[in-house]
Amino acid sequence: PETSEPVWILGKEYNALTEKDEILSDVTSRLWFTYRKNFPPIGGTGPTSDTGWGCMLRCGQMILGEALVCTHVGRDWRWARGQEQREEYISILNAFIDKKDSYYSIHQIAQMGVGEGKPIGQWYGPNTVAQVLKKLAVFDTWSRLVVHVAMDNTVVIEEIKRLCMPWLDAACCEPEGAAELNGCREGACALAEEETALWRPLVLLIPLRLGLSDINEAYIETLKQCFMLPQSLGVIGGKPNSAHYFIGYVGEELIYLDPHTTQPAVDPCDDGQVPDETYHCQHPPCRMHICELDPSIAAGFFCRTEDDFDDWSALECRGLPMFELVDSQPSHMVSADALNLTPDFSDSDRLERFFDSEDEEFEILSL
Repeated sequence: PETSEPVWILGKEYNALTEKDEILSDVTSRLWFTYRKNFPPIGGTGPTSDTGWGCMLRCGQMILGEALVCTHVGRDWRWARGQEQREEYISILNAFIDKKDSYYSIHQIAQMGVGEGKPIGQWYGPNTVAQVLKKLAVFDTWSRLVVHVAMDNTVVIEEIKRLCMPWLDAACCEPEGAAELNGCREGACALAEEETALWRPLVLLIPLRLGLSDINEAYIETLKQCFMLPQSLGVIGGKPNSAHYFIGYVGEELIYLDPHTTQPAVDPCDDGQVPDETYHCQHPPCRMHICELDPSIAAGFFCRTEDDFDDWSALECRGLPMFELVDSQPSHMVSADALNLTPDFSDSDRLERFFDSEDEEFEILSL
């Protein structure tokens, strides 16, 4: 819009009057995942299109896709039609191609969602897709992401540092124990010698409910601040049963990518290149007034390094009242260790759902 107010896109500030091309280039460079049709049946005999039910799954792909872009090609990478594709970029796209063996395909998300109590073809809320992405990321040994879903509106610093630096726990274990851990977690705790001093990149997803039926105005400025942080991955949410991927704001309007367009499924070319024009939104982004937002959301943040996380924590301590930041595990919370979360379906999944049974049952935040 023609406005002197700043435009914020995933931690970057723009002037709408003088940087219109830069804004459009930034938005177009985000991965845009939409409904698709004519892909292989999910589960072998299931749907061949996700039109009408897959919008939140596609938003989950978009927020995780942004994390993969930041990890492998960098936040400042820009897409242009017809440019030679980088190998890392092709690998990112291949992780989302609509087929069963892609890490984060609609097939994988839909089938993993069955373990969260969501039959294939059922609409997801933001918390369900966050939980599913956490489980799928374990198998992505290329990206080595830690996807952490902060429950009970609480981010526990100690817990995240333990997850992102697994060598802290492994340092006091026997080598045999470490090898066994690697074997059963498919690289989730890869402890190669050169990696022991590294921080595994963090995708922090925080499911929140910011009101009852409408967003509480007390959270509006705080929500805007999320898009101003350099660690921002945006927000998934939208209107009831209609999900969007929010990537920024201008004035009182949220800027978002809309998955509600059905496009044909894409197959990689014989030379390995991926026809990618339909994975980038090449028209001006959609906008909606912030008060129209459904209060059930999940905010995402990406911390590539420990310093990124420490900086994020310091910024949060200045007062984002949407959630609580604590140093160590409160006694009323159940830790991931206690739940013994693994990629396999087990009693731990049912325990997890006991503490977070439905997207509509978030604790209402108090100011």
